[in-house]
Amino acid sequence: MKCLLVGNFGVGNLGDEALKDYFLQEFSTVDWTVVSADPQGEKEVARLPGGVRSLLKLQWFKTLFAYRSCDAIVFGGGSLFTDTESVFACILWWFHAQLGFALGKDVHLAFQGVGPFKTRLGNRLAREVFTKARSISVRDSFSYNRVGEWGLSQKCVQTFDPVYSFVESQNVATSTKKVFIVIPRKNSTDKFTKKTQELVSSMAPEEIRIISMQPDKKSEVEYCQKLASTFDIPSSVQKVSTLNELVQQINLGSFVISQRYHGALVALALNTQVTIIPQRDEDKLSSLCQFEGDMHKFIHAGEACLRNALEN
Repeated sequence: MKCLLVGNFGVGNLGDEALKDYFLQEFSTVDWTVVSADPQGEKEVARLPGGVRSLLKLQWFKTLFAYRSCDAIVFGGGSLFTDTESVFACILWWFHAQLGFALGKDVHLAFQGVGPFKTRLGNRLAREVFTKARSISVRDSFSYNRVGEWGLSQKCVQTFDPVYSFVESQNVATSTKKVFIVIPRKNSTDKFTKKTQELVSSMAPEEIRIISMQPDKKSEVEYCQKLASTFDIPSSVQKVSTLNELVQQINLGSFVISQRYHGALVALALNTQVTIIPQRDEDKLSSLCQFEGDMHKFIHAGEACLRNALEN
């Protein structure tokens, strides 16, 4: 089966790239073509144009062919349908889904994070896509409840982020030092800075490592460097670009504070003590704070949902 994998790939976000790798490995019998903001190689195509610059590049001609020639379209994980940072995200992914619907393709929504929404438009666009989807699985209870409020006819399966299962077996910590790991976002606020400083003061670590999961983003690196300069304890900024690099860094730590979803997820998978700082009430980080149940059972339910949908 030929499937198109759609997600926030190619933008330097470590978590999204880990999700891409998950789908390519776990569903290896599928002939995947990946929609990416930075396509590399024959098996990746560009996103549909979202502005004049991308329109004039004409890379989307190859994307149209990929849409027409595929058997199904899979939106693969991540918080695609939320307007927490910008309603443009909902517009972008709605546009990609609409082309699939227009061409008569089955659209599958797998391991999705849904909401929260600040605007009616974001909520409406997401609901429209979910209403027409062939199969739906969501990665947390907040997303599950939001989809439930839409009153859809399709079954929605609650699952968990599958990157967790990638990481869990890699707990090989060897450090004996008291290392404090800090994982901010490029737009982390004074709230995160203050909480980090409070914890450092109370725990008195021997070393602080500040992890940049988007090291190509100047604003994030600048925030990390500024934060490092506020401590008297030896502090450094560590730039990570792959899931394995992130695992290696967190394995060195005795405590983690994170405002990145997959930073917190890796800490949980490695059984490292972690404080999670949400950006908004009932967002994806909040869902990690409150998650209860067998994570493997939820992940397997999501995998079964997609496999059954692709086979039928």
